Amino acid sequence: MDNIKLVPSLIIFAEVAQRKSFTQAAKALGMSKSAVSQHVSRLENQMGMQLLSRNTRGMSLTANGHKLCIRSEMLRDQVDLAFQELASAEEMPSGTFSITYPYLIERNVVTPALRQLCLEFPDIEPRLVMTDEAKDIISDKLDVAIFAGNLPDSNYRALPVGSITEIFFASPGYLQKFGTPERPEDLLQHRWVSTQWQKPVQIVQSRDGKSSTEVRLRSYARSNSMSSIVEMAIQDMGFVLLSAIASEPLVQTGQLVRILENYRGKQWPFHFVHPFQGEKPIHVKRFHQLVCHFFGKANMGEPGSN
Repeated sequence: MDNIKLVPSLIIFAEVAQRKSFTQAAKALGMSKSAVSQHVSRLENQMGMQLLSRNTRGMSLTANGHKLCIRSEMLRDQVDLAFQELASAEEMPSGTFSITYPYLIERNVVTPALRQLCLEFPDIEPRLVMTDEAKDIISDKLDVAIFAGNLPDSNYRALPVGSITEIFFASPGYLQKFGTPERPEDLLQHRWVSTQWQKPVQIVQSRDGKSSTEVRLRSYARSNSMSSIVEMAIQDMGFVLLSAIASEPLVQTGQLVRILENYRGKQWPFHFVHPFQGEKPIHVKRFHQLVCHFFGKANMGEPGSN
């Protein structure tokens, strides 16, 4: 397979996947819809696998399509960046770049994104504030804040990153001692280890999203830190609501197991907040691209992410 010849098709596929529409992708690329469709079909034929599921309600990515989409988006972003760098070759960013973000996304999202950013812009000097508490960009002298949850009113610009869905976990030791809940109502008899932003009244949805149940959970222990409640759960102190990003390594090692597999909790949006009113500096724009890329990659285990 001559992979170089497939580069244009990969970039076009990334646009189709992002917009979930051949028509919208064609419009954005300045191409005909049929030409865009031909590129995607050629890519599927060359790779010998289906990348998109097409039906009367629209389209969705297959599992293979989702994996390729992540790589294709990176390729597209690199091409865009190359032209931007040429246009601003004399204005390469340098100096302090201050970022705040929650503990949850440190390892699998922010750190690899920042590593790549520093390779591309070696003169920037990262300054990191990792906290689960909200920070103000201006008063705390920050360039970027990655924010989880509903955004407060402000004049800052907010770009979407993605969302996580909370699911239920407990340690094998806790379940051996207190039993395994089978229904959302059973949680009322169990110890809940929660963060300060998780509310006692939870809307628990079925995995297919077709039904929901309101339950009032009993908070056994609370913390202002996600890492703290994870540690308490590992130590058999109660069940927790975690995302796939936080839980996946602990599930793999057997420290936590999923409970109530047919149910899920609240969905939390993530935003990339910055103070720039006009065109963003090139390194800020690139950092947003990288954060979105690694967030999507880390979030593949979320319900409905495939």
